[in-house]
Amino acid sequence: MAYDYEWFKKAVYDLTKIDLNAYKEKQMKRRIDTLIAKNGVTGYDKYMTFIKTNTAKFEEFINYLTINVSEFYRNADQWKVLDTQIIPELISKFGKNLKIWSAACSTGDEPYSLVMALSKHIPIEQVKIYATDLDKQVIAKAKVGLYTAKSVANVPEDLKKKYFTKVGLSYQISDSVKKRVEFSQHNLLKDAYRDGWHMIVCRNVLIYFTEEAKDEVFVKFQKSLARKGLLFIGSTEQIINYKEIGYERKNSFFYEKP
Repeated sequence: MAYDYEWFKKAVYDLTKIDLNAYKEKQMKRRIDTLIAKNGVTGYDKYMTFIKTNTAKFEEFINYLTINVSEFYRNADQWKVLDTQIIPELISKFGKNLKIWSAACSTGDEPYSLVMALSKHIPIEQVKIYATDLDKQVIAKAKVGLYTAKSVANVPEDLKKKYFTKVGLSYQISDSVKKRVEFSQHNLLKDAYRDGWHMIVCRNVLIYFTEEAKDEVFVKFQKSLARKGLLFIGSTEQIINYKEIGYERKNSFFYEKP
């Protein structure tokens, strides 16, 4: 048997239900090869045995596989649009008990940013964000809520003072924000989607997916949105075939389900 990358992709799927075929192959293979070399292992078969028999190394692999680059209020101009236009529109359409999903939420920067943004329009006790990620390690980090100065650099100063405590060189987010987010593990390509969302936020994640996998996820998002619900994507992304999928474009980063 040839223990090549094709074999490894199947073995990973059997072990984790993560489909590496959905990722851009050249980029993902390079990342995995780098990790294998870093661990001093030779060959995909030996590395698979390695992660099957070493829990810490298995978690390292999952963490490495899922690309976690995140920060609060990433692309601040888009958050300004969210604050001044989108949130008021959502409240006028759906009321204050908004149903919002932060998909592929990484270390929690995005769902916590959503809580703070919504708190300017709705009493924070009424805010509820559902946040998911494939990687349970980053979900664990999100629940701790401790961030670097770089991560919180874009947080508006009034919100930073209100919702963060400085701990050494780091910033601890307040329990009042943490309590408003429900975290859960979820695979965008394999798991079922809840429906009836007023807004889904999924930013700067699907750029790592193939075009086919992206389309699959965008279709699933569209189906799981409520009528007049919105999808908020990242600054490096666009949905070229948005009309075919069933969206109307509000602006470059917000797409509405008619």
